[in-house]
Amino acid sequence: MSSEPHEMTAAELAAAFSSKELSPVEVAEALLGRIEALDSEINAFCLVDPPTTLKMAEASEERWMAGEPLSPLDGVPVAIKDLLITKGWATRRGSLTVDPKGPWEEDAPSVARLREAGTVFIGKTTTPEFGWKGSTDSPLTGITRNPWDRTKTPGGSSGGSAAAVAARLAPLSLGTDGGGSIRIPASFSGIYGLKPSFGRVPAYPLSPFGTVAHVGPMTRTVRDSALMMNFIAKPDARDWFNVPGEEPDHTTRLAESMKGKRIAFSPRLGYASKVLPEVKTLVAAAVKRFEAMGAIVEQTDPPLGNPSSIFQTIWWSGAGYVLGEQPEEVKTLLDPGLRKMAEEGVKMTKRAFMDANAARGTLGSKLRVFMENYDFLVTPSVATTAFEVGKLAPQGDNDRAWMDWTPFSYPFNLTQQPAASINCGFSSDGLPVGLQIVGRMFDDAGVLAASAAYEAADPHYARVPKGF
Repeated sequence: MSSEPHEMTAAELAAAFSSKELSPVEVAEALLGRIEALDSEINAFCLVDPPTTLKMAEASEERWMAGEPLSPLDGVPVAIKDLLITKGWATRRGSLTVDPKGPWEEDAPSVARLREAGTVFIGKTTTPEFGWKGSTDSPLTGITRNPWDRTKTPGGSSGGSAAAVAARLAPLSLGTDGGGSIRIPASFSGIYGLKPSFGRVPAYPLSPFGTVAHVGPMTRTVRDSALMMNFIAKPDARDWFNVPGEEPDHTTRLAESMKGKRIAFSPRLGYASKVLPEVKTLVAAAVKRFEAMGAIVEQTDPPLGNPSSIFQTIWWSGAGYVLGEQPEEVKTLLDPGLRKMAEEGVKMTKRAFMDANAARGTLGSKLRVFMENYDFLVTPSVATTAFEVGKLAPQGDNDRAWMDWTPFSYPFNLTQQPAASINCGFSSDGLPVGLQIVGRMFDDAGVLAASAAYEAADPHYARVPKGF
């Protein structure tokens, strides 16, 4: 266990609070100090409110001193993506179009559960406007940078949350994932991120992008994400898609053996044409580690075809629904790329939208049948490593925005399966690479178990970006 609070995991912090070796106030003060000193280099936070944070920490300290913590996460700092509404704090969604005055009188379900668990809110993290793309910059908050290389993006749209965790500014963070927005920045930033099964973690208000949008944990270690899932996966009546979990403690399976587990390895998903060679090499080596653990690995492609047109129709239509018919004075405030997407979305016909949803249903059925033969499907998380800030894509841009370099993420938003990204090494220029582990629908605990097994075999979470 590290003696420095910012290096400690949530599990280690909880143990230190219990033994009285550290107090929640000391940890909050230490992290607020790091944010003040270091966040200007990466711009992970769009809102920091020290008086509120310290008040929460003081209340937690009193509970620990009285021997009455609200949960094992009581007092542990958490960063909240600025797409998730938070009582008392403006949720501007990276947009100049959102009035900061509010009122802000409600917590999103995941935020509410973490508040009830006694966690300490350390601040709100940056997002591209309305979470529309796979890199993190916006007209409101500017550019967020990758702690591993400040000239690179941390990914998106949960880029602020990923950068905050990677830079040791927060041990826990909340992200959202509508097409890879947890897994892309987890891969680019070298942390762990889980997109739970759709409906497992309740959401409110529901995303304008519909039933592709998930809420999940972003942490340095798998155990910390499992601890978060114990709370954020609790039910909330405001989400009518919410599916209560059968797993009361997501940490119980973390020591599960991979011996005999059936794994489908798909290095291209059958259609990804531009995967960086170093990504291919590191992911193939990661798969070998599962074989060494006794897993039965078969290289095969799931019956996806190329689902990009399905996803594009659904995602662009969502943007059109929210923003496409806004008055000109509102549109002029938008990120130009988002405006373009919204205006194209308005032009999509009802028939095209219904056709896409029907095709999505067929796709989901095929994947569930495919997964009857496998416990997990593993792929690269992203086809590339982090690229320069301010770009939509590593090379050029087209009307598909970020979809060409994220072929491994959005299919599993369409199918709604649980999927995680875990660091499996670094490229020759020191940039993280992620391995994606996809599970059967609702087997979130299984994905966490496979992730924990990989983490134990090939740990990278203790490596720190230079300067942090």
